[in-house]
Amino acid sequence: MNKNFVIGAVVALIIVGGASFYGGMSYAKSSTPARGSFAGGQFSGTGAAGTGRVGARAGGGFTTGKILSTSNGSVTIQAQNGSTEIVLVSASTPILKSAAGSMSDLAAGTNVVVTGSSNSDGSLTAESIQIRPAGTNNAPMIPAGSAQ
Repeated sequence: MNKNFVIGAVVALIIVGGASFYGGMSYAKSSTPARGSFAGGQFSGTGAAGTGRVGARAGGGFTTGKILSTSNGSVTIQAQNGSTEIVLVSASTPILKSAAGSMSDLAAGTNVVVTGSSNSDGSLTAESIQIRPAGTNNAPMIPAGSAQ
């Protein structure tokens, strides 16, 4: 093989590899929230098309706010931005309440959701810890009307 051809191919591979790596790193920085923070307006009281629905995605999501009214099978919630959303509730919908806890409630095997700030050593200083009932996913329970 021609020596110049081999050198050219190696240089081209290095340039393509470097550009791909740079592109991947730029994409990751723009789409991945830092540990302990939330991107895309999540938990900020605004969301999909300014509806007050946060975390909205295909097939799911959640909303936060103050209950304006309840009726048979639904709850109307007012988001911080003033918009309202009707939430349909069935007899099988789990309705959870949070209560104050202590360090003694934090036992091995307990499901929790922790929010806080990252430390330089990689640890997290907790600002809040939510204890989740066994068998639930670890999506945060955000009390209606809480400061976001």
